[in-house]
Amino acid sequence: ESELVRQFGVNRSTVREGIRLLEQSGLVAREASRRLSVSVPHYHGLATRMSRALILQQVTFRELYHTSRALGPGSIDQAMDNRTEGDLDVLEANLARTRELRHDARAVAELDAEFHKLLDTAAHNRVLLLAKEPVSILVRPTTAHIITNNPGGIPRLIEAHTHIVDALRRRDREKGRLWVDRHLRDWKAGFERSGRDLDSPVDAMTQWEP
Repeated sequence: ESELVRQFGVNRSTVREGIRLLEQSGLVAREASRRLSVSVPHYHGLATRMSRALILQQVTFRELYHTSRALGPGSIDQAMDNRTEGDLDVLEANLARTRELRHDARAVAELDAEFHKLLDTAAHNRVLLLAKEPVSILVRPTTAHIITNNPGGIPRLIEAHTHIVDALRRRDREKGRLWVDRHLRDWKAGFERSGRDLDSPVDAMTQWEP
């Protein structure tokens, strides 16, 4: 801090505020010794800021749905090409856990969000992962709302996940695209059955917790 004060001719509080903003942005990290080091921002931090921007723009469920349908096929296609056995293992573990906790809507909503993040990770494309993450953060509360008000949708969610993982294991691109599309259509249908307007702003949706 003292070196920066001398270099830029500013007071210490200005330097500290600058460092705080750099830490907040993930561009520097503070070690256990309190020393600062340059770091690469984690994609989740960037995505969270983008999600807040989407909320301020009052984006709607309809926009989330159409964006998910646009990005979903690209994600499953690349996962077909790039997935590893390790990717399949973590997806299978998530699926087993979802079956185990199928009577707990809150747990299923969290596991569904994790499943789709694992699926995007299996594409091994960081640009795609970062592009999808802000939307995924906003999708989760809608899923929680839907299955809390209609637990009968949970078996359909598990069925879709099961077929998607099977398609990935067999590298069956047609089946994978089919079940991703069905899963998204179910999500939209469940939302409509809940009585919510497709043009509801996301800021209201983010309050829907089970």
